[in-house]
Amino acid sequence: MDLDTLCMRLALDEAWKYQGLTYPNPAVGAVITAGGKVIAAAAHQKAGTSHAEVLALLCAYESISQTSIEIDFFDAHAAHALLLSLPPGFFSHCTIYVTLEPCSHEGKTPSCASLLYALDLHRIVVATCDPVQEHSGGLNQLKNVCFGVLQEEAEALLEPFKLWQKRAFVLFKIAQTSNGKIGGGYLSSKASLEHVHHLRSVCSRLLIGGNTVRIDRPTLDCRFVAKEAPDVIIYSKKDSFDKSIPLFDVPDRKVEIGNNLHFLNQPSFVLVEGGEGMLLALKEKIDWVLIYQTPKLSANNLTYNIDMNLNFLHQAKKNVDLLIWSKRID
Repeated sequence: MDLDTLCMRLALDEAWKYQGLTYPNPAVGAVITAGGKVIAAAAHQKAGTSHAEVLALLCAYESISQTSIEIDFFDAHAAHALLLSLPPGFFSHCTIYVTLEPCSHEGKTPSCASLLYALDLHRIVVATCDPVQEHSGGLNQLKNVCFGVLQEEAEALLEPFKLWQKRAFVLFKIAQTSNGKIGGGYLSSKASLEHVHHLRSVCSRLLIGGNTVRIDRPTLDCRFVAKEAPDVIIYSKKDSFDKSIPLFDVPDRKVEIGNNLHFLNQPSFVLVEGGEGMLLALKEKIDWVLIYQTPKLSANNLTYNIDMNLNFLHQAKKNVDLLIWSKRID
């Protein structure tokens, strides 16, 4: 594997760590090399904060200078100002790898394309273009660009962002044992639970089946990460719920009950949690399935009895669990 491919693969892996968590922004990763060695790797983590390129450049500065930066890395304006204050040519021996075309627009954060142009890096390697016309054009501002390294993989990473521009991106979360069982209380590790709660905290709505609410009596908050709980839509034909179920008592939350899915036509990020009935009901609406697989076997009878073809896109570890991002294919 050549160096460009290896470094872009690393940038993609960094970006996948924050897939979905950057909503409504795309997941983006960046890597910086100097003298053929990786000196920084970073990813965009939260909308409104520093982009992947900026975080990687700050880490690269610390590596090259052997000094620590005092500013908040996630304050994009402060970060851009610091980087632009460095001596001319400070990064001229460096190559940056970015999974998405650097942004050209000025919004909540300054333009990354303008920053990279000013810093005059040796090479800029980009995997794919920004699909939003208002944000694209960054490549036209830059020089010494190599385009298209691992473009197909970068497009797969970018798919949720493309979908929630025009309608809901629907992600179905599954937690199961290694033999496909889903019952018996918490199955996932603390790291997996925290990841789910982070996703809940950024999604537009949390969609859950009526039977799951009645049987499990869940809270569906974000207590493991101390974030605000999402609004909930309970997919059910009947409004026959015990209102003492914890999810109804979460402060500042809107709970809707019904079986109308027209809201999925609106640009948004919808996280779905539920059992077999919910998976069957939404089978044609689901875009991706996120699987948390714990390394245990269970004799519990509950499972997902459904035929569905998946394409595994990316996998990683969450403590002992295996996290698998997958796409539903027809």
